[in-house]
Amino acid sequence: MVRAEFHCHSSYSPDSSNRLEKLLETARAVGIQRLCITDHDTIAGALKAREMDPQLVVVAEEVQTASGEVIGYFLEEEVPARLPVLRTIELLKAQGAFIALPHPTDAFRAMWKPGELETILPLVDAVEVFNARCFKAEFNELALELAEQWHKPFTVGSDAHTYGEVGLATLSLPDFHSAQELRESIKHASMLTERLSPLEHIKASGMVRLSKFFSSKKE
Repeated sequence: MVRAEFHCHSSYSPDSSNRLEKLLETARAVGIQRLCITDHDTIAGALKAREMDPQLVVVAEEVQTASGEVIGYFLEEEVPARLPVLRTIELLKAQGAFIALPHPTDAFRAMWKPGELETILPLVDAVEVFNARCFKAEFNELALELAEQWHKPFTVGSDAHTYGEVGLATLSLPDFHSAQELRESIKHASMLTERLSPLEHIKASGMVRLSKFFSSKKE
């Protein structure tokens, strides 16, 4: 069994301050054995991180479609942003990726059009049923109901944008090294979750903005 973080950002995401080397150190320190780096619309950081620690890092991407977001795991090629969601899923499937819907019922972040979720749910591998950055607990509760309704396996994620968030929400599951292995092992997963409070969320976002500001000044 391994402890896996399925939703984590690095400084390659515009809204994260997590530099790769310290991010990997932080993940190891909190006992994470599989770290899925899911930067927004890029896999550049995840590819570099995998070179630094191939046993720890899974290359993934949180892709903004023309509607909501989807995450593809075990990628080798970047998927462009802002495409129609069915085209995004098609490109992810062409790579054999494991596909999950992050925070699908978060009223502040989900932008699905009426009927869209019902169209794409049969096409994805899993639903993120707990996201540590959801402002309201009910958003996660609704996501769990959605996964159960559609008989989908679940992922959880810290959605970590700062080091202190890494490991807030993880799965314990049989070890996996590919998308197909993940499809099997996730059936036997259990979750350990802690939600970031709204105040901590605001503080974390402020820290990211300050870090990005001072980094730009140095450059």
